[in-house]
Amino acid sequence: MTSGYLFDSHALLAFFQNEVGANIVFNILQKSVKEHMDRFICVINLGEIIYITKRMFGDQKKIEILGRIHQLELKVLAVPEVLVYQAAEIKAEYPISYADCFAITCAKAQNATIVTGDPKFKNVEHLVKIEWIR
Repeated sequence: MTSGYLFDSHALLAFFQNEVGANIVFNILQKSVKEHMDRFICVINLGEIIYITKRMFGDQKKIEILGRIHQLELKVLAVPEVLVYQAAEIKAEYPISYADCFAITCAKAQNATIVTGDPKFKNVEHLVKIEWIR
């Protein structure tokens, strides 16, 4: 059984922008609260959300999104050196973004299910549990 859910930037951006899959993210968030399950985000994926939001919408929206992430009570996972090495190994082997490699290593370390809609994760479905939003 999973200890919780790790949300990648793809899932949270879809949720915050009310895109396709936002309702699934919402349902997973509700379920995790109701069942007292952990909600995680890797600090690298948080950085993705920050730069993407700032680039697309500016500083005010970036601050708003950071506040909403805080309200969701996501635990921000640091990336110790051992996870850097593991992420690098995944990146060397699979056609997936380096940031997504950190989501994978953090999810594995926490025994968490990744919540995503990013089709590139199809390449690594055998490495980690995935809850698809699309």
